[in-house]
Amino acid sequence: MAKRARKGDLNQIAASIVAQTTNQTKTPPEKNPAAVALGRLGGLKGGRARAAKMTAKERKDIATKAAKTRWGRIKDRDNSSAVRTPPDRAGS
Repeated sequence: MAKRARKGDLNQIAASIVAQTTNQTKTPPEKNPAAVALGRLGGLKGGRARAAKMTAKERKDIATKAAKTRWGRIKDRDNSSAVRTPPDRAGS
């Protein structure tokens, strides 16, 4: 008989076996609707409020840095997968 790999502590394994055999399931905790609404409100206006406080130069600097990072990743990926050819040997 093949052995199965078990992950976790023996106590955790035992607890999961007991939970499975007794049909106990963990229910996610209920969220406070007021807190959810407040978090969503802040998330919706966050980027616009930040951009409104910045000067045009600050926004341009951030956009330039983001573009360089994006294109840098693409160039790194392209260079790493390129087939390298040996340099020409003079006098051979």
